[in-house]
Amino acid sequence: MPTRVRPAEPSDRDALYEVCLLTGDAGRDATALYPDRSLLGDVFVGPYLALCPDLALVADDGTGAAGYALGALETVRFEQACELSWWPEVRARHPVDPAASGDQAALLEVLHRPGALLAPLLPDYPSHLHIDLLEHIRGGGVGRRMLELLFVLLSESGSSGVHLGVDLRNIGAQQFYRRLGFVDLQATDDALYLGLPL
Repeated sequence: MPTRVRPAEPSDRDALYEVCLLTGDAGRDATALYPDRSLLGDVFVGPYLALCPDLALVADDGTGAAGYALGALETVRFEQACELSWWPEVRARHPVDPAASGDQAALLEVLHRPGALLAPLLPDYPSHLHIDLLEHIRGGGVGRRMLELLFVLLSESGSSGVHLGVDLRNIGAQQFYRRLGFVDLQATDDALYLGLPL
Protein backbone atom coordinates (compact mmCIF):
# COMPACT_ATOMS: atom_id res chain seq x y z
CA MET A 1 0.00 0.00 0.00
CA PRO A 2 1.48 3.40 -0.92
CA THR A 3 2.34 5.77 1.88
CA ARG A 4 -0.10 8.66 2.04
CA VAL A 5 0.41 12.09 3.54
CA ARG A 6 -2.36 13.38 5.78
CA PRO A 7 -2.92 15.89 8.57
CA ALA A 8 -1.88 14.70 12.02
CA GLU A 9 -4.64 13.66 14.39
CA PRO A 10 -4.55 13.64 18.21
CA SER A 11 -4.56 9.83 18.14
CA ASP A 12 -1.20 9.87 16.25
CA ARG A 13 0.72 11.26 19.23
CA ASP A 14 2.16 8.01 20.60
CA ALA A 15 3.15 6.74 17.14
CA LEU A 16 4.84 10.06 16.31
CA TYR A 17 6.73 9.97 19.59
CA GLU A 18 7.92 6.48 18.63
CA VAL A 19 9.05 7.71 15.18
CA CYS A 20 11.00 10.47 16.93
CA LEU A 21 12.75 7.92 19.15
CA LEU A 22 13.46 5.51 16.29
CA THR A 23 15.09 8.32 14.25
CA GLY A 24 16.59 10.32 17.12
CA ASP A 25 20.24 9.37 16.63
CA ALA A 26 21.01 11.32 13.42
CA GLY A 27 18.26 9.38 11.63
CA ARG A 28 18.96 6.07 13.39
CA ASP A 29 17.30 4.31 16.33
CA ALA A 30 18.00 6.21 19.57
CA THR A 31 16.22 3.77 21.90
CA ALA A 32 19.46 2.73 23.61
CA LEU A 33 20.38 6.38 24.21
CA TYR A 34 17.10 7.42 25.86
CA PRO A 35 15.80 5.06 28.56
CA ASP A 36 12.98 7.59 29.08
CA ARG A 37 11.13 6.74 25.86
CA SER A 38 8.95 9.85 25.86
CA LEU A 39 11.69 12.46 26.38
CA LEU A 40 12.61 13.01 22.72
CA GLY A 41 8.96 13.17 21.69
CA ASP A 42 8.13 15.68 24.42
CA VAL A 43 10.94 17.93 23.20
CA PHE A 44 10.76 17.54 19.41
CA VAL A 45 7.17 16.48 18.59
CA GLY A 46 4.77 17.36 21.40
CA PRO A 47 5.03 21.16 21.25
CA TYR A 48 4.17 21.17 17.53
CA LEU A 49 1.15 18.93 17.99
CA ALA A 50 -0.04 21.13 20.87
CA LEU A 51 0.77 24.59 19.51
CA CYS A 52 0.80 24.22 15.69
CA PRO A 53 -1.55 21.31 14.87
CA ASP A 54 -2.49 22.85 11.50
CA LEU A 55 1.17 22.49 10.40
CA ALA A 56 1.56 18.84 11.46
CA LEU A 57 1.62 16.21 8.71
CA VAL A 58 1.84 12.43 8.98
CA ALA A 59 3.24 9.86 6.57
CA ASP A 60 0.83 6.92 6.95
CA ASP A 61 2.13 3.63 5.55
CA GLY A 62 -1.21 1.86 5.92
CA THR A 63 -0.47 0.56 9.40
CA GLY A 64 -0.25 4.01 10.97
CA ALA A 65 2.18 6.89 11.32
CA ALA A 66 5.63 6.11 9.93
CA GLY A 67 6.86 9.68 9.70
CA TYR A 68 6.01 13.31 10.28
CA ALA A 69 6.71 16.83 9.11
CA LEU A 70 6.05 19.49 11.73
CA GLY A 71 6.23 23.25 11.27
CA ALA A 72 5.97 26.49 13.17
CA LEU A 73 4.97 29.64 11.31
CA GLU A 74 6.87 32.12 13.50
CA THR A 75 9.80 30.58 15.34
CA VAL A 76 10.14 33.38 17.90
CA ARG A 77 6.45 33.28 18.87
CA PHE A 78 6.52 29.48 18.93
CA GLU A 79 9.47 29.51 21.33
CA GLN A 80 7.73 32.06 23.56
CA ALA A 81 4.57 29.91 23.62
CA CYS A 82 6.65 26.84 24.48
CA GLU A 83 8.25 28.65 27.41
CA LEU A 84 4.85 29.74 28.71
CA SER A 85 2.70 26.70 28.15
CA TRP A 86 4.76 23.65 27.12
CA TRP A 87 8.18 23.50 28.79
CA PRO A 88 6.97 23.93 32.41
CA GLU A 89 4.87 20.76 32.19
CA VAL A 90 7.57 18.87 30.29
CA ARG A 91 10.21 19.88 32.85
CA ALA A 92 7.95 18.61 35.62
CA ARG A 93 7.52 15.27 33.80
CA HIS A 94 11.25 14.95 33.12
CA PRO A 95 13.19 16.25 36.14
CA VAL A 96 16.96 16.44 36.11
CA ASP A 97 18.14 12.95 36.99
CA PRO A 98 21.57 12.66 38.65
CA ALA A 99 21.64 8.99 37.60
CA ALA A 100 21.09 9.80 33.92
CA SER A 101 24.05 9.63 31.58
CA GLY A 102 25.02 10.23 27.98
CA ASP A 103 22.53 11.73 25.54
CA GLN A 104 19.61 11.58 27.95
CA ALA A 105 21.52 13.48 30.65
CA ALA A 106 22.61 16.09 28.09
CA LEU A 107 19.08 16.64 26.79
CA LEU A 108 17.67 16.90 30.32
CA GLU A 109 20.30 19.49 31.17
CA VAL A 110 19.40 21.54 28.07
CA LEU A 111 15.67 21.16 28.73
CA HIS A 112 16.02 22.62 32.23
CA ARG A 113 18.11 25.61 31.09
CA PRO A 114 15.62 28.24 29.83
CA GLY A 115 16.59 29.51 26.42
CA ALA A 116 18.94 26.62 25.66
CA LEU A 117 16.54 25.12 23.11
CA LEU A 118 16.16 28.38 21.16
CA ALA A 119 16.96 28.27 17.47
CA PRO A 120 19.31 30.89 16.02
CA LEU A 121 17.63 34.12 14.98
CA LEU A 122 17.21 33.94 11.19
CA PRO A 123 14.96 36.87 10.18
CA ASP A 124 14.84 35.92 6.48
CA TYR A 125 13.61 32.44 7.44
CA PRO A 126 11.04 33.06 10.20
CA SER A 127 9.41 29.63 10.04
CA HIS A 128 11.01 26.31 10.90
CA LEU A 129 10.27 22.61 10.53
CA HIS A 130 11.19 19.10 11.63
CA ILE A 131 10.82 15.98 9.53
CA ASP A 132 11.55 12.37 10.43
CA LEU A 133 10.71 9.21 8.50
CA LEU A 134 11.17 5.59 9.46
CA GLU A 135 13.70 3.86 7.26
CA HIS A 136 11.22 1.71 5.34
CA ILE A 137 9.49 4.76 3.80
CA ARG A 138 12.63 6.74 2.96
CA GLY A 139 13.73 7.22 -0.62
CA GLY A 140 10.34 6.92 -2.28
CA GLY A 141 9.46 10.60 -2.48
CA VAL A 142 7.33 10.74 0.68
CA GLY A 143 9.63 13.24 2.40
CA ARG A 144 9.59 15.52 -0.64
CA ARG A 145 5.77 15.36 -0.85
CA MET A 146 5.43 16.17 2.85
CA LEU A 147 7.78 19.12 2.73
CA GLU A 148 6.31 20.55 -0.46
CA LEU A 149 2.87 20.46 1.17
CA LEU A 150 4.26 22.05 4.33
CA PHE A 151 5.93 24.79 2.23
CA VAL A 152 2.55 25.59 0.68
CA LEU A 153 0.86 25.73 4.09
CA LEU A 154 3.57 28.03 5.46
CA SER A 155 3.59 30.27 2.40
CA GLU A 156 -0.22 30.60 2.39
CA SER A 157 0.02 31.64 6.05
CA GLY A 158 2.41 34.46 5.13
CA SER A 159 5.86 32.97 5.70
CA SER A 160 8.74 34.33 3.63
CA GLY A 161 11.14 31.50 4.43
CA VAL A 162 11.70 28.36 6.47
CA HIS A 163 14.76 26.93 8.20
CA LEU A 164 15.71 23.68 9.91
CA GLY A 165 18.58 22.22 11.85
CA VAL A 166 20.20 18.91 10.99
CA ASP A 167 22.75 16.84 12.85
CA LEU A 168 26.19 17.28 11.26
CA ARG A 169 26.52 13.48 11.16
CA ASN A 170 23.39 13.11 9.04
CA ILE A 171 24.94 13.64 5.61
CA GLY A 172 22.06 11.96 3.77
CA ALA A 173 19.53 14.38 5.23
CA GLN A 174 21.73 17.35 4.37
CA GLN A 175 21.92 16.19 0.74
CA PHE A 176 18.13 15.69 0.65
CA TYR A 177 17.48 19.23 1.89
CA ARG A 178 19.91 20.73 -0.61
CA ARG A 179 18.14 18.88 -3.45
CA LEU A 180 14.95 20.63 -2.31
CA GLY A 181 16.67 24.01 -2.63
CA PHE A 182 17.78 24.63 0.96
CA VAL A 183 21.00 26.60 1.38
CA ASP A 184 23.49 26.43 4.24
CA LEU A 185 23.03 29.28 6.72
CA GLN A 186 25.24 28.54 9.71
CA ALA A 187 26.78 25.71 11.68
CA THR A 188 27.27 24.98 15.37
CA ASP A 189 29.48 22.31 16.94
CA ASP A 190 26.91 19.61 16.20
CA ALA A 191 24.26 21.01 13.84
CA LEU A 192 23.90 22.69 10.48
CA TYR A 193 21.11 25.18 9.85
CA LEU A 194 19.70 25.43 6.34
CA GLY A 195 17.09 27.77 4.90
CA LEU A 196 14.69 27.97 1.98
CA PRO A 197 12.94 31.14 0.75
CA LEU A 198 9.20 30.64 0.25
